[in-house]
Amino acid sequence: MAKTPERLYGLIGYPLGHSFSQNYFNHKFEAEKIPARYVNFEIDDIGRLMEIIAQYPNLAGLNVTIPYKEQVIAYMDEMDHDAKVIGAVNVIKFIGSGKNLKLKGYNSDIIGFSDSIAPLLNPARKHALVLGTGGAAKAVGCGLKNLGVEVTWVSRTKRDNTLTYGELTPEVMAKHKIIVNTTPLGMYPHVDECPDIPYEELTREHLCYDLLYNPDVTLFMKRSQEHRAETKNGLEMLLLQAFAAWNIWHS
Repeated sequence: MAKTPERLYGLIGYPLGHSFSQNYFNHKFEAEKIPARYVNFEIDDIGRLMEIIAQYPNLAGLNVTIPYKEQVIAYMDEMDHDAKVIGAVNVIKFIGSGKNLKLKGYNSDIIGFSDSIAPLLNPARKHALVLGTGGAAKAVGCGLKNLGVEVTWVSRTKRDNTLTYGELTPEVMAKHKIIVNTTPLGMYPHVDECPDIPYEELTREHLCYDLLYNPDVTLFMKRSQEHRAETKNGLEMLLLQAFAAWNIWHS
């Protein structure tokens, strides 16, 4: 009986240090006896993407991380609706092979975040403040809107359709019962940092969600807990987006 050829999956980005995806998928392949391997492709130019695809004909799917989530769009033949809306791709599905190969872009961050926060929503939590305006903030905003939550972005600098941290009045805080930190403030090793929001305005009705997961409890979460707010970190989202990527590759 012929041995099933090994499929290859991978992550493109730069730089690539510790990779959650590489550990997660290789443990999964080993535990479930799947003939596959997951490798990191650290590339200093997105133009090398097609070189990698040509060099590894057994490549079956890719994840995309910083700084290429937006640059990679130029190489997509198709785009999933949500990935197109936010303008960022972190999962590439390979459709066909050889000269007939097509690349379709998805964003599993939206799926991971939505599936993680959905059980915590209630009638009081219909308005959200999203701290930050980068790619992660766009994914969070799209996920919340898909769940029927109204989103307001918060930035250090004044932009259209955003509030500054100085504009977070007691009235704004009372209305927005969901606060999501998408900034890197508080990430290890800078554990003594947190977003500059009026924590004293938080109540037990508030949900304060931090996309960070190292440390497990960030200063943003600690200060929110001091005012009885419900908190959650980004570890479950990370696991769920990896699970979503696997489902995308095999749908």
